[in-house]
Amino acid sequence: EKQLVESGGGLVQAGGSLRLSCVASGFRFDDYAIGWIRQASGKEREGVSSFSRLDGSTYYADSVKGRFTISRDNAKNTVVLQMNTLKPEDTAVYYCAADRPTYSDYVPRTPFEYDYWGQGTQVTVSS
Repeated sequence: EKQLVESGGGLVQAGGSLRLSCVASGFRFDDYAIGWIRQASGKEREGVSSFSRLDGSTYYADSVKGRFTISRDNAKNTVVLQMNTLKPEDTAVYYCAADRPTYSDYVPRTPFEYDYWGQGTQVTVSS
């Protein structure tokens, strides 16, 4: 069974930091690009960041560039999203998801590109 399990969400004050982790199992991890997608209450899902299968290419939404950093450890089947200088508008449920692209350097940008999803972890940033 293919699984993605997120952890690390919580409540933090504006300006603070959180570190989200995603551990994958049940599939060959380096066949997939892995990304983070968030959904705020009443809003559509938004692609936040993603990491390619093998070559280290990354994507960041404009809203998080310079504040969030994605990293990947294929030996541990893990992707981490380090979130710094958090803002109230970052409040959302954050999902980890996997996409199997044709090319090893491809980075997904939209939520519609992903094949498998985790259950999500809540991030709340208070003002």
